[in-house]
Amino acid sequence: MYHNKKTSYIRLLHASPKAPAVDIYANGDNIIADNLSYGEFTPYLPLMPGTYTIDIYPADSTDMPILTKELSVPEKSINTIAAIGELPNLEVFVINDPVESLAPNSSKIRFVNLSPDSRALDVIQPNGAVLFENIRYKDVSKYLDITPETYTVQLVATDTDEPILYVPNIKLRENAFYSLYAIGLVEGEPYIKLLIPLDGNSYINV
Repeated sequence: MYHNKKTSYIRLLHASPKAPAVDIYANGDNIIADNLSYGEFTPYLPLMPGTYTIDIYPADSTDMPILTKELSVPEKSINTIAAIGELPNLEVFVINDPVESLAPNSSKIRFVNLSPDSRALDVIQPNGAVLFENIRYKDVSKYLDITPETYTVQLVATDTDEPILYVPNIKLRENAFYSLYAIGLVEGEPYIKLLIPLDGNSYINV
């Protein structure tokens, strides 16, 4: 990997329910994710901008890729690259972590719906305050300014009172960006859950 003024960063997310752990290669024999299990992220990896051929294989196998995808990486960008959908309809979905300013002593969060069988979802607090609404599969909300503290949220099907998921004790620290990634299935296993990683734009300078 090279570092210069144009360097970009990617991390990989396995968000395909029921899919096995995977190995992911770039441009043939460069392995960029080794035995990545469902629900796991890699660390952010530096790479030069350009076009890459991404091959996704079942872990410890290079016989037949589950998916091959051409991927364009812009210069000086930070991206999360997610394997989504249900086999055999696996997709590669790119979520940009945009570089934005933060007000002092604040944080930002957004919601990313990667649950392939979900309806549009709202993210609400116990007091009824709506953080995000009508976020469909493969929608990525804008970042929302939020006071860094501990939160409880519910996922609710849009335009209903139907609770999908209850998530307590979400601790947000100051001066940081977070994404709430909904992965899994509303009908079936593995059931929908939230992943709440620290986004790369919190600490990577591009």
